[in-house]
Amino acid sequence: MAASTRLISRLTLVTGGGSGIGRAVCQRFASEGASVVVADISPDSASETLEKLQTDHRGQGHMAAEVDVASKESVKRLITNVQSLYFQPPSVCVNAAGITQDDFLLNMDEDQFDRVIQINLKGSFLVTQAVAQALVACGAPKGSVITVGSIVGKVGNIGQANYAASKAGVEGLTRSAAKELSRFGIRCNCVLPGFISTPMTDKVPEKVINKMMSLVPLGRMGEPAEVADVCAFLASDDSRYITGASLEVTGGLFIG
Repeated sequence: MAASTRLISRLTLVTGGGSGIGRAVCQRFASEGASVVVADISPDSASETLEKLQTDHRGQGHMAAEVDVASKESVKRLITNVQSLYFQPPSVCVNAAGITQDDFLLNMDEDQFDRVIQINLKGSFLVTQAVAQALVACGAPKGSVITVGSIVGKVGNIGQANYAASKAGVEGLTRSAAKELSRFGIRCNCVLPGFISTPMTDKVPEKVINKMMSLVPLGRMGEPAEVADVCAFLASDDSRYITGASLEVTGGLFIG
């Protein structure tokens, strides 16, 4: 962990903060001095992440919150609670909440499709919108919204028509938001992880993992912390001239 302090006094909201990439983002941001709101559909997972967070910097205060990103009411309630506790909206937001419901296109039922789109795509829209509205309303000078996409959104994947569509959608959403929100000082970017060791990939059969690893030029799976490092860069002023971008964190997977 870098002992950087570039996120000091940045209030950060992380959805899907209870596990995987979201949890790693919370840990990384806290280590750089941010105050972190760990939001997850599972309050237990969120609390578990909260317990792991460092509070080394003056004035840092973290909290755990329950949120269903697919519900506008739930998202609204979350932002209201955060504002009443911290007297400000989050100036950094990481949309890391996501699910998979894999099946072949010929067999996939409508519910599997709808659920993945609701959480991964609509959820990113609702959270981005709510955070941006709050920042604009209070006249905040700047903000950074980071959405976790996937390399699968670019190249597609067998058994993941719904997931690939949701992640491609997230990139279009991010680019549009970047164009609209730049005049308010709000930057919007995507991170596209490749094959990362998370609870999501733990469900993948070993032979598929071995096949995927052979396609990664760097020869290994990525760690959630390696995605979190890129998120920290995009959250900080180190990336102040970057908006509407998609950064691949894939070890070279599907490089072309």
